[in-house]
Amino acid sequence: MEMALVLASGSKIRAELLNNAGLTIDVDPADVDERAVEAPLLEADFPPEDLASVLAEAKAKDVSARRDGDLVIGADQILAFEGKRRTKPEDMEAARRQLLAFSGKTHELHSAVVISKNGEAVWRHVSTARLTMRALTPEFIGHYLANAGEAVLSSVGAYQLESLGVQLFEKIDGDYFTILGLPLLPLLGELRARKVIET
Repeated sequence: MEMALVLASGSKIRAELLNNAGLTIDVDPADVDERAVEAPLLEADFPPEDLASVLAEAKAKDVSARRDGDLVIGADQILAFEGKRRTKPEDMEAARRQLLAFSGKTHELHSAVVISKNGEAVWRHVSTARLTMRALTPEFIGHYLANAGEAVLSSVGAYQLESLGVQLFEKIDGDYFTILGLPLLPLLGELRARKVIET
């Protein structure tokens, strides 16, 4: 039976990035309690990039354990701001408060990708992007959230760089794919090295 390439995520943007790159993938979201996995790591003060890597691995291994012989891609992204991890805003008011806090400051996005086979991680990579927001007025934030709508709640930073969110920023250091939550170039390089895709 032919080996499948599997994305252990329900993320539309990650699936779209892989499809746009010409890959044929199965989408099989992991069933992992992320908060339970990260709780002891947060207590032990793990760096955010390690946290992203552990969560990506947990997802990849969860799906890989039930997909014999397939290559499973797990991914996760952690936003770190002033030394603390941030999670997705619960509602529009939380998104507003978060954007006010980010205004004029820099935060980091740590995106991890892990490949797993037969329940074991066989490759991992973490990329970091640093994003500096311009100084935003409360009025601008209000207009931005009204225009962007509740879609911002699906993003840990309350923005989607591929759409209106790009207007929030003054400077970005890092890879576009890292910001979208999947370090695509290193992943494609590894898939080529494994002769999964054309070299």
